[in-house]
Amino acid sequence: MARTPLALLVILAMLLPALAQDSRAPRVGPPRPAATPSADAPLETVEADVSTRTLEVTTGFTGHEIIVFGAIDNSQAPEGDANYYDVVVVVEGTPFPIVVRRKSDVGGVWINTSSVTFSSVPSYYAIASTRPIEEIAGPSVLERNAIGFQHIKMTPSASYKGVLKEYEVAAFRDAVIRLKKKQKLYVTEPKDGVVFAGRSLFRAAIPLPANVPVGPLVARTYLFRKGEAVSAHIARVTLHRAGLERVVHNFAFLHPAGYGLFAVLVAVGSGLLASTFFKRRNA
Repeated sequence: MARTPLALLVILAMLLPALAQDSRAPRVGPPRPAATPSADAPLETVEADVSTRTLEVTTGFTGHEIIVFGAIDNSQAPEGDANYYDVVVVVEGTPFPIVVRRKSDVGGVWINTSSVTFSSVPSYYAIASTRPIEEIAGPSVLERNAIGFQHIKMTPSASYKGVLKEYEVAAFRDAVIRLKKKQKLYVTEPKDGVVFAGRSLFRAAIPLPANVPVGPLVARTYLFRKGEAVSAHIARVTLHRAGLERVVHNFAFLHPAGYGLFAVLVAVGSGLLASTFFKRRNA
């Protein structure tokens, strides 16, 4: 009977390596479900930039096109789903005060009868988006982010507070937008103004007309998901005068009296040269 424990120990020693190898072998079973993103997972953000940071405006300037491009970091869009995100690009020019006048027929003569001064109106405003902005988000979201012509921040001067009613101010606002559109300074790019290349890369082309006011431009890029703005990015473009236009501009604003005298002399000289030329031609 004394040999029984010794025999059991020998048998266990022989079986232990086989049990250890079996425990290391992969087990076959149903696949584990994919891990869902936790609350601590990084949220998607938009990063964007512009094709040019500075643009020279000379006497031969006929317009330009700037490209806004970017990517979505930590994109959660499923493969093949091109409508998971929406991107809106807004390019806004330097705001200036503007006076809007209304003409009325008084005794058969059209004269200015009323006016409103808006203290801050963007000199240029362009929108490009993956879809029409009305389909991307509701009015409250667009108003909060100042996206769309109807949501541009245009506040009349304090002197008009309580004098004009809300519908009258709205009529003057509509007049500003209508005139800016006619001058091609307020632009809405058609459908597919922002184009995706893959899951996260995108680009948009923004046209700048020849009459775009000189000054800094701000390019705001918004990332939308399910009607809400989840991220935004700002890039800047500087338009500055160069060449002969810069010389004339600086001369006119730094020395207005001298510029006026020079303009009169040029006009008189041009008239005398034209008169002399036609006299000799008719002689």
